[in-house]
Amino acid sequence: MLDIKFVRNNPDIVKQNLKNKFQEHKLPLVDEVIELDSRNREIKKEVEALRAEKNSLSKQIGGLIQQGKKEEAEEIKAKVAAGNEKINQLTEEERTVGEEIQKRMMVIPNIIDPSVPIGKDDSENVELERFGEPVVPDFEIPYHTDIMEKFHGIDLEAARNVAGNGFYYLMGDIARLHSAVISYARDFMIDRGFTYCVPPFMIRSNVVTGVMSFDEMDSMMYKIEGEDLYLIGTSEHSMIGKFIGTHTKEEDLPLTLTSYSPCFRKEKGAHGIEERGVYRIHQFEKQEMIVICKPEDSMKWYDKLWKNTVDLFRSLDIPVRTLECCSGDLADLKVKSVDVEAWSPRQQKYFEVGSCSNLGDAQARRLSIRVKGPEGNYFAHTLNNTVVAPPRMLIAFLENNLNADGSVNIPEVLRPYMGGMEKIEVK
Repeated sequence: MLDIKFVRNNPDIVKQNLKNKFQEHKLPLVDEVIELDSRNREIKKEVEALRAEKNSLSKQIGGLIQQGKKEEAEEIKAKVAAGNEKINQLTEEERTVGEEIQKRMMVIPNIIDPSVPIGKDDSENVELERFGEPVVPDFEIPYHTDIMEKFHGIDLEAARNVAGNGFYYLMGDIARLHSAVISYARDFMIDRGFTYCVPPFMIRSNVVTGVMSFDEMDSMMYKIEGEDLYLIGTSEHSMIGKFIGTHTKEEDLPLTLTSYSPCFRKEKGAHGIEERGVYRIHQFEKQEMIVICKPEDSMKWYDKLWKNTVDLFRSLDIPVRTLECCSGDLADLKVKSVDVEAWSPRQQKYFEVGSCSNLGDAQARRLSIRVKGPEGNYFAHTLNNTVVAPPRMLIAFLENNLNADGSVNIPEVLRPYMGGMEKIEVK
């Protein structure tokens, strides 16, 4: 959410930002907010004047009574009562106007960074850099669920019977590999100085609306029936929510945390054939990282975060590339975002395995996450990034480490988490 003062003083910038994000339908909101804000400030001045008048009149009542001027005192009391009624009316109007301002401000997107490429959707995202040499082997690579089935490692049919489409059973060595990747990612981030955390897997509605836009909320979140609780779609939501209403000393920044959690997503809409199997699912596990820092440090941390993901994938012999998200592909709270994509030898193209985002002070402003600075309090900047999210990451792992005989190599860094195993052999 933007600062109301910024909108008031820079309406043209806010409107151009809406155009850059191809959200012209929201342009009227800017003028509406400015008009409502003007009325809100008028109300405050009027209430302030009425209260000053009330205080002045109230002081006169006692003196008039002492002088025996009861009739005049009653007239003053009537004026005070009328003033109170007017104050109550204006206070209610102020509350209503404030709610209308808030409702509009919550859907006006954050100002994107000047470096963000302008584009309508993800088809116009821009490749930045490649890491590792993409290889296409001289043998056919099966679809990822076919690879898993050769190890007796997945049961989609049983999962459909139990929970429906979009769920899975991972079994045996594939299940162990899944857990090994999560454990390795946890230690990888701890070694880089991040504090490990297991957060709540459910959050209240005020945290949901604090960390994401309404559109994201509708398309992603599962609500717990009869309770003010939602299943998390990603652990950064509860991780950022941990700091709701806090005032952190500037010298204690940055706060750097890495978290494990299951994640639950609706995944609405139609998806292509390449997104079946365990690519786009309702339940998965994830290792995440978040940073809360000073505004002037957020871009430095942004670069550090996505590089962590690149380094982790390269340590597992998986080529990756970074893809800058264009303006139209950025969620409303994001200032700048980059996707990390892994190489798929079977498809001979890259696919998304993680996303790094700088949200500026948008989440902090919604959740009142403040920093105590030498010259007063200010809103922190928040960032998040995927470390790794199996089982989607397993697709890239299996394809890039597959051998012609159907076995899968285990990179050296992962072997301690697999009991020293160097290969997964076909059953």
